[in-house]
Amino acid sequence: MTKGNEKNNIKQGDALKNPPPGSKESFKDTLKTEQPSIPDTNNIQPQSLDDLAMILDIPVTLSLELGSTKINVSDLMQLNKGSIVELEKEASEPMEVMVNGTLIAYAEVVVINEKYGIRFLDVISKSERLKKLT
Repeated sequence: MTKGNEKNNIKQGDALKNPPPGSKESFKDTLKTEQPSIPDTNNIQPQSLDDLAMILDIPVTLSLELGSTKINVSDLMQLNKGSIVELEKEASEPMEVMVNGTLIAYAEVVVINEKYGIRFLDVISKSERLKKLT
């Protein structure tokens, strides 16, 4: 090998240990970054009523999960009018209330003027909902 090739012949891991000539920090040090801090959203206040009004106009989808089950495709193909499928959730268990796919509460089904409705039994706290987002 020539001397020029010896200079460029770096062993694996040397770049992480030894800083390049003229550099004050190693490559490994340049990879170190601080984790961004997550602000405490419990203390965030809108700057004005206009800010709050803008947020309150955002549409969301509220849905209720009655239950679910897994079945084979062959069983699915045999379903017809009058078929009954047993769900995994017990009849006495509360339903899950979801907003845009995020669990926010538990409720029971009620009938109001010939339409279904829900009565909230337990609402998930803001801090618990935020923990699930991070």
